[in-house]
Amino acid sequence: MSPQQRLILASASPRRAELLRQIGVSFSTAATDVEEIRRVDEPPGDYVLRLAQEKSRAGLALAVAGGATGDNIWSLGADTLGVVDGEILEKPRDFTDFVRMMRLMSGREHSVLSALCLTGKGAAFSDVVETRVRFRELDRRLIEGYWETGEPADKAGGYGIQGMGAMLVESIHGSYSNVVGLPLETLAGFFERAGIEYWQSGNPKAQGRIRS
Repeated sequence: MSPQQRLILASASPRRAELLRQIGVSFSTAATDVEEIRRVDEPPGDYVLRLAQEKSRAGLALAVAGGATGDNIWSLGADTLGVVDGEILEKPRDFTDFVRMMRLMSGREHSVLSALCLTGKGAAFSDVVETRVRFRELDRRLIEGYWETGEPADKAGGYGIQGMGAMLVESIHGSYSNVVGLPLETLAGFFERAGIEYWQSGNPKAQGRIRS
């Protein structure tokens, strides 16, 4: 990335930040405040894409409000959710909700949808990526034990495949990084179209945080 070019990650997710560091991209983070409420009869794919787009635009607006100028500022918004039997599985509200979601996914496949939106001053690229995940048969002991680790509380679908939740998974079909929350295969194409470089030397860290 040239010195004038700047990438904003419009997400507080440490998992997405780690994926960007993994591929050698320098970035700053923006604490956006986007209301995550599904509209009546809004399809899951439309919902997750809308949130990613709103977060991306909000991140760019924060950067500009903070004094960033130029045509090489890009804001990356993303959102992830699970879907089973047409029902959206977001972060569990409480233990009871978590148990309900685990039972829905136990011994069967569910979809993980991640939406990306990369917004600049003159262009925007967006897409929704689906990965199919099959869970093992989960008994009450396994469900309770996983909840007690504390990991599920802030995870879409109630599990983290990159963490202890990997023990729940039997197989996946599609992008692994998509399940983590940032489909790198799709993102690579966005970066190439925007002229954002990856594979930079060393392991770049987030350059700072933009606040509203």
